[in-house]
Amino acid sequence: MLAKLSSFKPNPASDTPLYMQLANMLSDGIASGDWRANQALPSERVLSEILEISRVTARKAIDMLCDRGMLTRKRGSGTYITPKLEQPLSRLTSFSEELRQRGFTAGSRWLQRDIGAAAPLELLSLGLSPHMPVARLRRLRTADEVVMAIETTTIPALYMPDPQQVTDSLYGYLESRGTIPMRALQHIRAVNATAEQAKLANIKTGEAMLHITRVSYLDNGAAVELTHSYCRSDYYEFVAESRR
Repeated sequence: MLAKLSSFKPNPASDTPLYMQLANMLSDGIASGDWRANQALPSERVLSEILEISRVTARKAIDMLCDRGMLTRKRGSGTYITPKLEQPLSRLTSFSEELRQRGFTAGSRWLQRDIGAAAPLELLSLGLSPHMPVARLRRLRTADEVVMAIETTTIPALYMPDPQQVTDSLYGYLESRGTIPMRALQHIRAVNATAEQAKLANIKTGEAMLHITRVSYLDNGAAVELTHSYCRSDYYEFVAESRR
């Protein structure tokens, strides 16, 4: 990789500042897969020596990519490629499926798995009768051990009598019971992290997050899942394709 790094050398004759040229070339390299998620970027010293630029220029380029969320500085360790999950809105797939397709290792840290009475909003969203029991799952969703989202899911107990049987993939569990969701409605909005959410996601209180509310349906039209996901906006992106 160090040999290829020489191709990122900025052009002093260009009107574009050197640090901006380097930031753009590093950004293109990250997007094209020259570095993997969580891989360390060469240090400012290495960049300055190989590219024949000042350490100030290298630092400003890295700062720019940190501001864009593409790089993450870890005190005393170095600068690393930020994991990014781009999830298309055009297809219904599970978190685990999307991560595996992009080469990440998906994981879950369970906070809650139990059965209880449905709350009024859950009754309304899932079309349930009063007092019907539901399974509740709350967990941290991780990619390569990095927390990407805080997820709370409600499933009618009819479809999930024992939530302790769910491991990493909720949709894998539902499919094994013949109740795989076939379509979903999602609402996405920006929110600020509460103190609890910030602690769980390892971010600052008040930092921007994406709140996704999803209601999924079976082929027969019955609602099977209500999920609230609070996603780190620096790691998570939704992509929509529009055609005319």
